[in-house]
Amino acid sequence: MLSGLLALSLLLTGCGSAQGKADSGKKTVGIVQIVEHPSLNTIREATIAELAAQGFKDGENIIIDYKNAQGDQTNLKTIAQQFVKNNYDLIIAIATPSAQAVVSETKEIPIVFSAATDPVGSGLVSDMEKPGGNVTGTSDRVSAEKIMELAEQITPGIETVGALYNTSETNSVSVIDNLKEYAARKNIQVVEATVTNSSEVLQAVNSLTGKADAIFIPIDNAVASAMPAVAQSANKAQIPVYVGADSMVKDGGLATYGINYTVLGQETAKMAAEILNGKKPGDIPVKSMTDMDIYLNQKTADTIGITIPEDVLQKAAEVFTE
Repeated sequence: MLSGLLALSLLLTGCGSAQGKADSGKKTVGIVQIVEHPSLNTIREATIAELAAQGFKDGENIIIDYKNAQGDQTNLKTIAQQFVKNNYDLIIAIATPSAQAVVSETKEIPIVFSAATDPVGSGLVSDMEKPGGNVTGTSDRVSAEKIMELAEQITPGIETVGALYNTSETNSVSVIDNLKEYAARKNIQVVEATVTNSSEVLQAVNSLTGKADAIFIPIDNAVASAMPAVAQSANKAQIPVYVGADSMVKDGGLATYGINYTVLGQETAKMAAEILNGKKPGDIPVKSMTDMDIYLNQKTADTIGITIPEDVLQKAAEVFTE
């Protein structure tokens, strides 16, 4: 019991040094992240770097308190409550579950969410252009249709696609709904393999072996954190995996048509800077990323015996080879 309490204490301490309102008069910014994985880490790092570029440097004129919930909803709620209790000047919530946890705890402290796939459907804001209240942010919504169109260029003739996702993540559900709409129009069958946490992912992907011509994974926090294991299993079965994020391609997925998460973090920071300078969150429209790029994994393609068309390779923003 004592070791568990100590572990939770260390988790909630995070890497920041802000404890309530700083005596120095520096503004305090809480950053909460649902889980550790490359896309979310990139957002956080880019956000902090861009905040500095905007004149808000950690330890100089602001104090940043970063905490990671390690994929645990109870931890997430505790972190959100702590940030609110400390009355921070601003909270940045990375990924939809983080944003939902924070939004449920305060209607006063300004909140900027990042990488929320469906801000309206997730209950974060009621209107993208005029969010109102204390919340705004950036959306990383990707198009399942565009990703599947890319899939048809690389591996034509897909008749059955496996949808691997966490049913408790509203951001994932909305993208899978888009996948089902596309599949219905193209007479493609969708076979679902759903999970509630990352420990169930390997069993779920194995269940698709022999049932699907390809696997589709949205920007799902539970699955993304287990992506190397997913890739290993799918590669063994010679099944191409199309994903929602560039980091998931780097971790072994075959391809995506998605956003640049460094740019997403920078845009998140610019919103945060506006708020720290006195602007109300509700007056800042939610920003959806419109610039999409192709990301490919050549090592995965070689492993499963797929030749990526030359015109697709030429259009790619990045081709991972290791």
